[in-house]
Amino acid sequence: MTNAISAGDTAWVLMSTALVLLMTVGLAFFYGGLVRPKNSLNTMMMSVVALGLVGVQWVLVGYSISFGPGGPWLGRLDWVGFQSVGLEPHPFYGNTIPQQAHAMFQGMFAIITPALISGAIVERMRFRSYVAFILLWSTFIYDPLARWVWGQGGWLAAKGALDFAGGTVVHISAGVSALVAALYLGARRDFRRIPIAPHNVPLVLLGAGLLWFGWFGFNAGSALAANGIAALAFTNTNTAAAAALVTWVILEMRKSGKATAVGAATGAVVGLVGITPAAGFVAVPASLAIGVICALISYGAMQLRAHTRVDDSLDVFSCHGMAGMSGALLTGVFASKLANPAGADGLLAGNPGQLAVQALAVFAAIAFSALGTIGILWLVKVTIGLRSDVHDEISGLDMSEHGEEAYFGGELGSFAGPGVSLGGSVVVSHMGMEPLTLPQAAGD
Repeated sequence: MTNAISAGDTAWVLMSTALVLLMTVGLAFFYGGLVRPKNSLNTMMMSVVALGLVGVQWVLVGYSISFGPGGPWLGRLDWVGFQSVGLEPHPFYGNTIPQQAHAMFQGMFAIITPALISGAIVERMRFRSYVAFILLWSTFIYDPLARWVWGQGGWLAAKGALDFAGGTVVHISAGVSALVAALYLGARRDFRRIPIAPHNVPLVLLGAGLLWFGWFGFNAGSALAANGIAALAFTNTNTAAAAALVTWVILEMRKSGKATAVGAATGAVVGLVGITPAAGFVAVPASLAIGVICALISYGAMQLRAHTRVDDSLDVFSCHGMAGMSGALLTGVFASKLANPAGADGLLAGNPGQLAVQALAVFAAIAFSALGTIGILWLVKVTIGLRSDVHDEISGLDMSEHGEEAYFGGELGSFAGPGVSLGGSVVVSHMGMEPLTLPQAAGD
């Protein structure tokens, strides 16, 4: 029997859908402020283009692959072009809201996830290559993962994996793929040779604020109803973000004696990432612990990365990959049926098996995302190429890829001095910088 549509539930899911869309705009500001002026517009466009490209892909095939009738691995193409996706509730995907509300809410998740990857490969990838990459990645990586975890009959869902709002599907997949992409493309040609620092910190703070605001829709909206579980997810979301922000600032002050704005913004985002899989499954005190633990882990990962030659430009893996993995595993520790009877008990509630299931889901997301990303990058490289021309890369991608600039004069004012901090990590200093030599020929 089909349930009646609830006006309150529908209004909340529609509002949450708009909030998640706003997150992609916030991501554009967040990433755009972290790069140099000559690449700011290109970086922001990497998020904006996902709104259009993945928005179309989701209606054509993405929703059907992720949530359509089918098996445990993939949905069939019965719902191509939203065929049979109507205004009646679906018994499995929110039985008090129109199915199109569910479809559009999930579509916003599909949009922001590949955009997250862009932070690892900014300032060096051709825009057309990036467009091809995210279209393929969305279809062959994101959509199957969403099926496994959230789709009716998905194999990880059948094993009892808990992912309330996307720790596995969104953040682990994007974080791991970001690291793979950064390694596959190689470092920027001036990486560790000249100072590279955020050019517009107020823009970063604006982006982080929009992400935090939108994240209430991301997590609380995943209840698919205006109910107590939505309120729980809302409370846990804010609490974990606040705890992680405070933790990050303390870590920075202990290391350098200074609390940076970029560090505070990064800490908040890490807390938001970490609580995402657990938001509707744990009691509020657990969200404090998750925020603190994820901040410690991601901060440590950023410090380690800063001492390597890996050019994950905006530390996507440390922030999203590591916090996503930590949050997914901690869900298996802190989950409790007292918080959500529809969830499961975790380790601390006497069910260590849930932690094992969470570990399986984490491993599956890592392996599938890494291998699939390598294959997609190889395909794009051998067909249309990946890397921008060396002279375009050095002069900036705003003009070469888009024919316009974020700021008149391009790189004016971009020099930020020695020892600039990015999220608590010293990015580069004058000491020991290598000379910059431009090769004569461009290539991938």
